[in-house]
Amino acid sequence: MIRVMVVDDQAMVRAGFRMILEAEPDLAVVGEAADGLEAVEVAARARADVVLMDIRMPRLDGIEATERILAAGPDAPRVLILTTFDLDDYVYAALRAGASGFLLKDAPPERLVDAIHVVARGDALLAPSVTRRLIEDLARRPRLGDTAFPRLDELTDRETEVLRHVARGLSNAEVANEMFLGEATVKTHLGRVLTKLGVRDRVQAVVVAYESGLVTPGG
Repeated sequence: MIRVMVVDDQAMVRAGFRMILEAEPDLAVVGEAADGLEAVEVAARARADVVLMDIRMPRLDGIEATERILAAGPDAPRVLILTTFDLDDYVYAALRAGASGFLLKDAPPERLVDAIHVVARGDALLAPSVTRRLIEDLARRPRLGDTAFPRLDELTDRETEVLRHVARGLSNAEVANEMFLGEATVKTHLGRVLTKLGVRDRVQAVVVAYESGLVTPGG
């Protein structure tokens, strides 16, 4: 059973999510919050596996709430950011805070359910339509360079190649096809990349790849 917590300042939105999630036999809503501050308090006792986190809320926004929730350490729930199509710095900042991905609020119910399963099993969710905007945003930011990410030097050539493909938005299966490898082998390489970079999931790895200049938009 996947334990889910819903955070949104609109009661009707929370009720809608609850209705969708409780219709699934392997999902259980274990908590709700109407703002970021309440989210931190509820998360401390709800023991959720996944938190659906709105961004713009009163008292404490979703970014700060994400940071505080994930500060609990390895046992902290994974955070899935809910956003509108108009991507802005809020989403980028949330990913930097440790969120495992983001999903458009107008996504169909089955997409929401799939997203929760993806995040719960330790993967990360990058909605293609939002990923493009994220990359455009990263392109406008100054590169920090390799010296700011010394752990990149620890990657083997094969691991670096895997990271480049992942940063382009390819799935493990697509990376395997590009590199003529088995999907399990790609997953192993990616696991080593995450460990060496000290990041939680592929979203964080993508951020490092762009910020370091290892990958450039359109490159």
